[in-house]
Amino acid sequence: MIKPYDDGKVIVKTVLVLVFILFIVSYGFYQSKNLIYGPKISLDGSFNSPQVVNDDIIKLSGTAKNIATISLNDRPISVDETGAFDEKVLLFPGYNVIKLFGKDKFGASTEKMIEVIYKI
Repeated sequence: MIKPYDDGKVIVKTVLVLVFILFIVSYGFYQSKNLIYGPKISLDGSFNSPQVVNDDIIKLSGTAKNIATISLNDRPISVDETGAFDEKVLLFPGYNVIKLFGKDKFGASTEKMIEVIYKI
C-alpha cells in the first residue's frame, strides 16, 4: 500500500522529470535553429531594385549567417569571423545584375540578386 506522503514525492519527481525533458528539447531546438533556418545573406544599406547609380564602382557590404561558402558573381569572397563581407563591384554602362550566392555545410543555399543601372 502506498503511503500518503509517497504520492507527493511521485508528483514532484514526475514534474521535475518533465521540466528537465522540456529544457533538453528547448535547448536542442535553440542549438539547431541555424540548421533549420538555413543560410541568410543581408546587405547593409538600402538597395532598391533596380538601383540607379552614376559611379562605375559600387561597394557591397553586409553579413552572411550560417554560410560555409559565399560567392559574388560566381567568384568566392571572404567573410570575417562575424560573417561580415565588404566587396567592390565594377559596373558596365547600363543594366547590371549582381548575384550573391551562399551555401551552408548541409547543402541548403540562398541567393540575392541586385539590379543596378549605371548611367554615364
